[in-house]
Amino acid sequence: MRDDPYPRYAYDNDLIDATRRDGCTRVRVYRLTDTVVVLGSGSRPEVELHLDACRADNVPILRRRGGGCAIVLDPGNVIVSVVARGLRFGHHRQHFDLLTKWLAAGLHRIGLPTVAHAGICDLAVGGRKVGGACIHRQRDLLYYTASVLVDADLARISRYLKHPPREPEYRRGRPHASFVGSLASLTVDLKRDADSPASIPATLENGNAMRNGKSVRSSMAERVAIRLRETLRR
Repeated sequence: MRDDPYPRYAYDNDLIDATRRDGCTRVRVYRLTDTVVVLGSGSRPEVELHLDACRADNVPILRRRGGGCAIVLDPGNVIVSVVARGLRFGHHRQHFDLLTKWLAAGLHRIGLPTVAHAGICDLAVGGRKVGGACIHRQRDLLYYTASVLVDADLARISRYLKHPPREPEYRRGRPHASFVGSLASLTVDLKRDADSPASIPATLENGNAMRNGKSVRSSMAERVAIRLRETLRR
């Protein structure tokens, strides 16, 4: 986008460059250490964002390569990126179907069987969105990236994002607070894992559950990231 004041989301640039050089498919699973707002390639910030809130909180606003509406990423999200070459150009719906089912199957294998494919490229539990994705195509290169809301700070979504100008049918006009959820709040298996006797005992620090100085939110998302990283690379 010409003269765009928003920096490019660059966390996967090395992955894209490597696949462009050698043609090998690559998968990355990771988390961010800070909160950012990420615009879609065609997003209009004044339409999709509460810009005053973003600026007041000094939250970076980035723009990704893929389409879709703006999202919020924080350490409670797990990001899954795939870069591949040699695929036919176009056929976005087929690629979304294949990759969304692949990611859902990975979540099932790590003990989250209630996650389902919803809409075009969302993941949902009980009709509540817990993940979304986008695709960018350039010649024969495909870049897919998805965010899974493991224990995201959901209040930030309503604070930074307006109701989107486009929405999947299953949203049915619901506001962020009743449409978006997290695996931690909606999935019994993940809550049971977090509360298992084998877990490190939690103490309360500044009103937040902490374990060895790290928030439970970060710990839970990191466990999911580690397990997904292992199962998706098999």
